[in-house]
Amino acid sequence: MSNALIEHIDNVINVGSKLSHTRGTDALIHKSWTRCIKQHGLDPSKPKPARILPSERVREHQQRLEGFIRVARAGMEDMYRRVADLGYMMLLTDRDGITVDYIGNPSSEKQLKAAGLYLGADWSEMHAGTCGVGTCLVEQEIIGCHQAEHFDATHIGLTCTSAPLFTPDGQLLAVLDVSALHSPEAKESQHLVLHLTSIYGQMIEDANFLRHFDKQWILRLGHACGLVEVAGNIMLAFDDDGFITGANTGARKKFAAPGVPHWASGTLVGQTIMDVLETSMDEMLRLAKGGTTMELSGIGSHLQDRHYATVIPPRHQAAARSIPAAPLTLVTAAAGKTPAADSRENPLALDCLAGSDPRMQTLIRQAKRLVDRKVNLLIQGETGSGKEVFAKALHAYSKRGHKPFIAVNCASIPESLIESELFGYMPGSFTGGRSKGMKGLILQSEGGSLFLDEIGDMPLQLQTRFLRVLSECEVLPLGADHPVPVNCTVFAATHRDLRDQVEAGTFREDLYYRLCGATLSLPALRERADQRYLIETIFQDEARRLHSRSTLPAEIIDRLMGYQWPGNVRELRSALRFAIALSDDAPISLADLPDEVRHSQTADRYRAASVPRTDCVDASKTPETDDVAASRLLSALKRHKWNVTRAADDLAQCRATIYRQMKRFGITPPNRL
Repeated sequence: MSNALIEHIDNVINVGSKLSHTRGTDALIHKSWTRCIKQHGLDPSKPKPARILPSERVREHQQRLEGFIRVARAGMEDMYRRVADLGYMMLLTDRDGITVDYIGNPSSEKQLKAAGLYLGADWSEMHAGTCGVGTCLVEQEIIGCHQAEHFDATHIGLTCTSAPLFTPDGQLLAVLDVSALHSPEAKESQHLVLHLTSIYGQMIEDANFLRHFDKQWILRLGHACGLVEVAGNIMLAFDDDGFITGANTGARKKFAAPGVPHWASGTLVGQTIMDVLETSMDEMLRLAKGGTTMELSGIGSHLQDRHYATVIPPRHQAAARSIPAAPLTLVTAAAGKTPAADSRENPLALDCLAGSDPRMQTLIRQAKRLVDRKVNLLIQGETGSGKEVFAKALHAYSKRGHKPFIAVNCASIPESLIESELFGYMPGSFTGGRSKGMKGLILQSEGGSLFLDEIGDMPLQLQTRFLRVLSECEVLPLGADHPVPVNCTVFAATHRDLRDQVEAGTFREDLYYRLCGATLSLPALRERADQRYLIETIFQDEARRLHSRSTLPAEIIDRLMGYQWPGNVRELRSALRFAIALSDDAPISLADLPDEVRHSQTADRYRAASVPRTDCVDASKTPETDDVAASRLLSALKRHKWNVTRAADDLAQCRATIYRQMKRFGITPPNRL
């Protein structure tokens, strides 16, 4: 054992065994050393190897944070682009310290895994000792753990900066961590990373806040009048009656009682906007309608400095149990904009193609690693399973996403034209051609991606010419004397088994191996575990395209999930478009669905077996007496500190019912007396 390790172990034991510690930046570290020795029973002289959970356990932890991981991933990828060249990597752990997502340099994967900077790694303090993640989970504040500050001697080469991430109601949810295998010895070298981690932690939290309260009014407060919409770090969500339903970390810090940690302060929820700010609901509605800002003052000691306010209206004025909003990307949430139609403006579209389906999540992770490795990809899947959509999203995610994406359907172009369409031709090459010739689709994809759909239908004689394109990276247009260099990545797609075609002699074996540098197999819709996510997301997309205010009730979602979808995602999109067109802005009913979905025996069996829902059943219409109902409601409200949302969940009713009953029984919140 080296002298440096012996010195580190002695220092940890000496400081960690004391009851008093230093003050300032070292205090949290030294408190953690004491916990490791006295509470967790760890011994710094007995280092532990990295603990990596098996994949099935990791999936369990990921599923608990499914929606949040998609939001956090946006921030992680954006920050990683800023710090990757400095040798840093990104971790996202849940509140148990288990890594549920990570981004690192693939060339260092072996070293990262050995150090525990990997998917599934356990960074809880009780296992790993003092470290960025574990100590952050205990202290619930941003912390840097630099080299010898780690408890375990195997970690003293690492530097870690971790920020806690909270739910919209202030509960600890996850930790964002930025780590490096090697760094300068001075801890001051980590100041910039500490600052960036703090900024991105808040951005991720706020993006998740907006996603969570997309059906509520959002009040944003900030110091800069012209930047409140995008940089208002104080956010309050409130309902149509002005009751506060959520507060982000900035708001909890601002309005927390003296001496109370912001994450322990739940006093805002259940109050009204008028209880904490000198305003009215009429002013809030005017702000939302006009898209303007105004100066606001707080009641009591809050908001003593100048703050400007703006109000974001609900993204959807939907009825109870309507579908949730599509997942927000970090850019969308931060800027208050809707995602652009152009896939390049949303390079995170790839993450939105799947919910919790394990096969799709694995496929997306594999595709991300392959897309920039100069590997041609073969995408296989049934007709309508989304092969072209997947290819477009993959192109948008890649480094060449700003370059052209050229799609060619080899089955739809007449055989007599496919050669000229693909390769182009020179002036005067044949009668009827353009006088100036034509640049073929392959050359049009220069620098970008060429998507060949239904590659199995490409004529055999053309396969020989295309093989040369892949092998020599050049194209010879019809009538040309010299080939033209071309640089593009090929995505090929087919619903056929190309290996069977190779054996039958209808597809060239050498072309097959050129095309399938890697094969990505899309599952059929009926096989996917994230059908509800797809139904909800596609419905919202189609409703937006058709400018419809229709909603999708839960019982209709159940019916759709019971159908087998032989046409896969394409058929699902068509069915939802059909239903929206018939609904005339009303909630979708069974009569609005296509006949084959409505009359499906599978769907009937599913519906018959489904559990009845009582989400918005008014308890006042049950045989329960008024006195019993009023007492039951009052108990629930008191139990949840007058938080209407939580009381509604407790009673299995919607909030509208709770408000109606409060009015009926004369129940008034204490802050309105």
